[in-house]
Formats: sequence, structure tokens, C-alpha cells
Amino acid sequence: MFRSCVRPWRAALFLGTALVLTGCSRPSTLQEIRNEGVLHVIARLAPSIYHEGRDGPTGYDYELAQHLADELGVELRVRVAEDNTEILSVLDRNYAHIGMAGLSLQPGFEERYRALPTGIEAQSVVVYHRDLARPESIDALSGQVLHLVADSDHESPLSSLVQQGHALTWEVHPRLDAAGILARVESGEFSYAVVSSNELELNHVFYPHVKEAFALGEPRELVWLFPKQQDPTLYRAAASLLARLKDDGVLAQLSERFYGHLDQLNYVGARTFMHHVRNRLPKYEALFKEHAARFGMDWRLLAAIGYQESHWRPNAVSPTGVRGLMMLTRTTASHIGINNRLDASESILGGAKYLQMVYRKIPKRIPEPDRTWFALASYNVGFGHLEDARRLTEQAGKDPDRWMDVKEFLPLLAQKEWYSRTRFGYARGHEPVIYVQNIRRYYDVLSRITETAPDDTGELPQFASLETETSAAADTEAAPEQLAEAPSLGSPLPDDLGFIPPTL
Repeated sequence: MFRSCVRPWRAALFLGTALVLTGCSRPSTLQEIRNEGVLHVIARLAPSIYHEGRDGPTGYDYELAQHLADELGVELRVRVAEDNTEILSVLDRNYAHIGMAGLSLQPGFEERYRALPTGIEAQSVVVYHRDLARPESIDALSGQVLHLVADSDHESPLSSLVQQGHALTWEVHPRLDAAGILARVESGEFSYAVVSSNELELNHVFYPHVKEAFALGEPRELVWLFPKQQDPTLYRAAASLLARLKDDGVLAQLSERFYGHLDQLNYVGARTFMHHVRNRLPKYEALFKEHAARFGMDWRLLAAIGYQESHWRPNAVSPTGVRGLMMLTRTTASHIGINNRLDASESILGGAKYLQMVYRKIPKRIPEPDRTWFALASYNVGFGHLEDARRLTEQAGKDPDRWMDVKEFLPLLAQKEWYSRTRFGYARGHEPVIYVQNIRRYYDVLSRITETAPDDTGELPQFASLETETSAAADTEAAPEQLAEAPSLGSPLPDDLGFIPPTL
């Protein structure tokens, strides 16, 4: 189903017919868009493309399309398609100006569309249920069925492998998206599947039983599709804009915003987090909402900080003396008027109040979401050390107002050759980087969970199932010394276990 009416496209077609009949020359595609005042885009729902976030529509492709609409001085109007098959059908009938399907250039596309790379690369990857033996090569899948979405990037490399002599079988599922495929691998209904690497990264935390085996071919850049029936004026305008956005660093900033935090939850961390969302968060959700509302902040961000600090444990105590659900120091608690750090309500109130204080110190000129990320880093390492890192960033010729630049320099505060040149000296600068990335990931998951309505059983469909064998252990109140060693609690993950929407 489409969410908006198709009449504007039909009106445009009728207008073109009328112009021909009256002998008038037809205006260019770009002029038609400006005359109507609307840029028509068709997309599918996906975290990487388009979805409704807490502040309205968002997604990497959506944000780029909004830049284009603003450049043209027109309204961006997005129609939502069920799947890529519908997107391609609409484009073939010239009922949309741009198609955003999350595809790379496929065989046969050149005759039907103009393709514009968008700056994101992805590749087809084979995934499997973790209880199965990992297939080490494509030949290990002989006799198995691979499952994939319709009109995807995956059939072309699979067909090429068959032509090379590999015995492969696959089944296409027209009514499923990547999340639907992953959900069925998670449940064991599908043993093996092929999905896009970027879709796997964005959804992996919800399906921790899904493992990646290997990639099919090299990464390829994803593209926007423009119907060949249009003249190239819109395509050229979009290509020119994206080239400028790349030169200005905007594309890199968008990539950081939507993808820069996706390596922060490994298998153990994801399962533990989901279990705690079910069993611990309900005890404190009302407090997060109450105190976040007092300071005009998103309660899910406050909850994400609480999880990063203590795994939502009100009696948590660290060896250095910070304690409580928000792990406040004695000095901080005294400064903001918190008497009992082990009281959950007081601790959450203190965390919200302190976050607001550090947020206000961040220069107002810094746009969101970077201002929030800087505030989180300051919450962790202190405003002075953050300013030191921003000065180092500026001295290196990079932008001190962009998180993606400053996070490269924060770890240098642990090296004498760098911290000796700063005002506030030594700091374990890698910790705020991990801290911010973890919170972004927790917030991302909480946002997507709370945006999803329960199904008929009352369950949230994006929750991954957790085996009962882990339930008791995951909910056991750990000792303080064990808490410091808990997975994904602020310590860097091993490189081989590494794993942004909606994002901040």
C-alpha cells in the first residue's frame, strides 16, 4: 500500500499529454518539479532508508533527499512501498522522480534507470543460525536453500556463482524484507539466508542467534534510481548536490550518524541487553520518563545512559566509589543536591540534572546530534578534557564541532606527547569514545523497540528470543567487582567481537 495519493503523478502525465497535443514544448523534469513544488520519492521502510523517528521522518537516504528538496526549494513527498518490486514497478511507469530501494547497480538497470551512487557501500553476505556449523565456503552450501528478499542485490552474484559451476539453490520471498528474513533465521525456520551487509548491521542486535558466514563478492555502492523516461536534468542536479555534500563532509557526517555506532554490541552484550530490557527496565521506566520530562529530554536517552552506567542496577558500586543506577560520584551528587545515590529515583534525577548541566556547556552553534554526543562525552570524561580534545582537533585542521572528528583525538589524551600540550592533562580518552558509541547503540535499540507496536500476542516483534538457560544468570545481581567486568559496560570489546536512524 502507498501512504499518499498517486494523483500528482497522473496529473503530471496528463499535463505532458496536453502539452504535446497543443504543440507546446514540454518543460524539463527539473522545471516540472519546481512548477508543482514537490519532489516525489518512493522508498521502502528500513532504518537505512526511511522510517519515522522520534522527531519525524529520518534515514540516511531520506536525509539526502531532504537536502535535494531544500536545494530545489520544493516539498519532499515520500511514498512508502511494500518492497523493492513495487518500487521498480512504480519507477518503470514513471510515477516517481526517485526510487530509494537500497540497491546497487544491477544487470539490466542501465536500460531502465539512471543510477546515482549515494556514498554507502554494502555487499551480499551469507548468514546462518548460530546452532549450525559455519559454512566455510560457497561449496559448503550445496544442497541447502538460501533465502532472500525479492528484487535484491543478491540474485546476480548467486547466478554468477552458478555459471561458474557451483551448485546453489535459493528461494525468493516477495513479501519479506531483510528484517523478516533475519527473524526467520533467528527462529530456525530458515537455516541460511543472504542479506545486505548494511541491513545486517542495522538489525543484528535484534537477532543475536544470526551469524555471518562470508560475503559474496566485493562491496558495491548503493544507488538512487531515476526513471529513464525522465530527462537527465533532475539526475544532474542530484549528482551535483551529492558531489558538493561529499566535498563538504556532509556525506561522511550522515554516514557517521546512521552507521558509526553499529559495532558496539556483540552476541553476549545483545542478549544481555534484551533480557534486561524485559526484566529490569519496566521497574524504572516510569522514573526515567518522569525525570527526563522535567528537563525536556528523551527518556530513552536517559535510560541508555543508565544502562551504560550500571545495567539498571540501583545498588551498583564501583571500586572508585561511584555508585547508584546512574553511577554518580560523591562530589557530583553533592553539587547537584542528591543525598542518597543508591535510591533509584534520586539517582536518575541526578543523572538527568547533571546531563542538562553539561549539555548547556556545549556551544549552541554545534548542531544536533553532535551537541548531544559531545554532552555525553563530557558527562563521562569531563568538560575540560573534551575541550582539550576539541583544541587538538582544531590544531590538526579538522572540525572541532563534529563528533566524527573529535572522537579521533580523544584517545590521544592518554599519550604524553599529546596530553602534555593540553590544559587539563592526562585522560583515558578512549573511554568517552566507547561510552558515547555504546549509549548511541542502546538508544538506537530502545527507540526502535518503543516505536514498534505489540502484535496480537502482546509481544514486541523486534525482540530477539532469549533462551531460558541464560535467564537466571542474566538477572542475577552481580557483585561490584563483577559489574566492572560485565560485557559491553563501557570497556572496549575485542576486535573480533565488534559488532547509528533511528539515531540521535
